Amino acid sequence: MAKLDEVKEILNSLRIGLTIVVGLLVVIVGSTINLERHNETGIYFYLGLATSLVLVVVFLQIIKYIKKFTREIKDL
Repeated sequence: MAKLDEVKEILNSLRIGLTIVVGLLVVIVGSTINLERHNETGIYFYLGLATSLVLVVVFLQIIKYIKKFTREIKDL
């Protein structure tokens, strides 16, 4: 039973992390779009693009781990 509780805690932490990443992604993409609309494609625009790409990769990694631990719960 202890292993099941441990995996559930990891899953909850991953879901919280996923929520934070999605929130950051929404804010950064919105700000980047706003900069583009005002034709202010300077360093902050490109920094926003790069950060968005990194967050998408982090998002995909978290999804991968959630799938892994969900399968692990099924096996327990």
